[in-house]
Amino acid sequence: MADAGPRKQTAAPRPRAGGSHGVRAARPLTDGDRERLLTGSHHDPHSLLGAHLVRSGLELRVLRPYAQSVTVLAKGLRAELHEEGDGFFSGVLPLRTVPEYQLLVTYDDDGTEIEVQDPYRFLPSLGELDLHLIGEGRHEELWKALGAHPMAHEQVTGTRFTVWAPNARGVRVVGDFNYWDGTGCPMRSLGSSGVWELFLPGVGDGALYKFDITRPDGSHTLRADPMARRTEVPPANASIVTESHHVWHDEEWMAHRADRPVHEAPFSVYEVHLASWRPGLTYRQLAVQLPAYVKDLGFTHVELMPVAEHPFGGSWGYQVTGFYAPTSRMGTPDDFRHLVDALHRAGIGVLVDWVPAHFPKDDWALAEFDGRTLYEHEDPARAAHPDWGTLEFDYGRKEVRNFLVANATYWCQEFHIDGLRVDAVASMLYLDYSREQGEWTPNEHGGRENLDAVAFLQEMNATVYRRCPGVVTVAEESTAWDGVTRATHHVGPGGFGGLGFGLKWNMGWMHDSLGYATHEPVHRKFHHNEMTFSMVYAYSENYVLPISHDEVVHGKRSLVGKMPGDWWQQRANHRAYLGFMWAHPGKQLLFMGQEFAQGAEWSEGHGPDWWLLDPSYAAEADHRGVRDLVRDLNTVYGATPALWQQDTDPVGFAWVDGDAAEDNVFAFLRYDATGAPLLSVSHFSPVVRHEYRLGVPEAVQAWTEVLNTDAARYGGSDVLNPDPLKPESVPSHGRPTSIQLTLPPLATVWLRPV
Repeated sequence: MADAGPRKQTAAPRPRAGGSHGVRAARPLTDGDRERLLTGSHHDPHSLLGAHLVRSGLELRVLRPYAQSVTVLAKGLRAELHEEGDGFFSGVLPLRTVPEYQLLVTYDDDGTEIEVQDPYRFLPSLGELDLHLIGEGRHEELWKALGAHPMAHEQVTGTRFTVWAPNARGVRVVGDFNYWDGTGCPMRSLGSSGVWELFLPGVGDGALYKFDITRPDGSHTLRADPMARRTEVPPANASIVTESHHVWHDEEWMAHRADRPVHEAPFSVYEVHLASWRPGLTYRQLAVQLPAYVKDLGFTHVELMPVAEHPFGGSWGYQVTGFYAPTSRMGTPDDFRHLVDALHRAGIGVLVDWVPAHFPKDDWALAEFDGRTLYEHEDPARAAHPDWGTLEFDYGRKEVRNFLVANATYWCQEFHIDGLRVDAVASMLYLDYSREQGEWTPNEHGGRENLDAVAFLQEMNATVYRRCPGVVTVAEESTAWDGVTRATHHVGPGGFGGLGFGLKWNMGWMHDSLGYATHEPVHRKFHHNEMTFSMVYAYSENYVLPISHDEVVHGKRSLVGKMPGDWWQQRANHRAYLGFMWAHPGKQLLFMGQEFAQGAEWSEGHGPDWWLLDPSYAAEADHRGVRDLVRDLNTVYGATPALWQQDTDPVGFAWVDGDAAEDNVFAFLRYDATGAPLLSVSHFSPVVRHEYRLGVPEAVQAWTEVLNTDAARYGGSDVLNPDPLKPESVPSHGRPTSIQLTLPPLATVWLRPV
């Protein structure tokens, strides 16, 4: 009925030029057409409803369930249609052209009338080019073609509804504008594209809707829009018509974010779960607090755990049902834009976690969307994700691949996102991922690689980098797949082109370094190689060093909680580890709460323990000291190109001593593009080592300490090297000159030329 925004009036007399007496009976519908319209199974309702010129005049038919009468209004015309039963009204008017007409619908016995437009008098509102691109699976702005779009069509305002449902026998739009009864709103099929379309006049921003889909077996399913750009707050799950009114103010950021390649720039990331960072805050409230906090600590970027809509908060956003909608838990899509805008204006880049690996089985979402497998693979063994009780996408289907590739660009274009961290890439790449022998089928070459997923990831990366300059894609990939961050057109030894990501999480470094750090210092010498092995492969990919949410939940303990010893030693180990991490080749990522040594694991229910930083808390200084260290790490890091400019080039790194297992010492040099060095020395023993000799480049006149994680202001014992250290002509570590310094207990020291 689509009567949003109607004009109500009483049935006062109106001019009846040509009145009802000129309306003849229309040809009756066939029983089959009537049944298909009433059951939502007709593929072309516009051929039967609306106005059509026939030999005897203008035939007009309307389907208005529950209406008492329907009158056609046009210039000089007021004609009441004949009732056919079941909500059908029709008649033949003595006209030779189709006028611009409205309908006057009476629903109540008291004569109340509603004047509305007839949705079935409009031509299709989706163009041939859109349909061609959808059919080819190449519509890079798919969100502008499918979904619900407020618009003016043939000079009438309303909303165009479109949905891809190729297996459906029929589709109807239901919503709060038709009392959730779609009988009067059947959509038309736009041919072989599998797309269904209906323009509903009078429906606008804020309207709730779903699609009533008639499955191939004739049964019905009520579905949220896969392309919905706004949703109800869970557990409600209707889609919401929306249009953006946000005015961006981040022009300077957007103009310059592509000035320097990410792998040659400082990149220090604070990972955030928005819903629990400060529980209860909206996007707009977060826009006040989060940018200020992150900027104060010196991080260059935030990474937001998935913000796409998801029904179960306990999934942390990793089981997505609304791929095009920021979660409504904290506000509207424009509210989320406001948050991104605020971060950009503070000079902070924004990455979001993106989850194209799987989706949940909720019966109102994507699973068997139109009655058959559609977004998921048709082979049940390929469709069911073995670990998470979810479904895997069919990457070999061009429309599904288009849905995901367009989604990646959507976040970057519509929300100015600066990077996508792609979740669970390994589960996409391998056909035998978490599957036993006999539970998977080899690819056409007899291998275990998912060739469709490889092609999808390559297309996604190529499209994002082409369309969105300055955006970076980051792979969470835990295997030794060759060429994750190699260009897609460069074929590797395995016969595959690169996947085309900009960066890759270094899961090996994370696992090995945390394994080392959790051992008591007396045992660390037996695990020394766990800290040095990462340099064997450090330049095989462009890496991010992640201490993410996954490492501080489910019994794994917080970062400081992993460390051995008493409370002082735990914090010292924590600080020394962060110093080692920030100096190691690769970008950094730290999850919220770890920047101030939270002792408890993270919980999405209450977020970080901010009370630890309350001045009234006795141990507040211990936690504030660690946070002060993180601020200084970021400050020195950002000002020292040696720590980031050549992260992906072996000439930017040199061991001084990688074999000091007995001392638990790791000493290495980092170089910037001009050859200027920084010396990092990490000491993971709880003793002080005086006059510790290290070979250094002979060209440096003197070294000065620029950061020491044992400083008193960080909660350390304040064993420092306060004076410049001048090299001596004493050979050491294969170099003709060396320095002697004091190594604090459980600490990392950074030195650079005076």
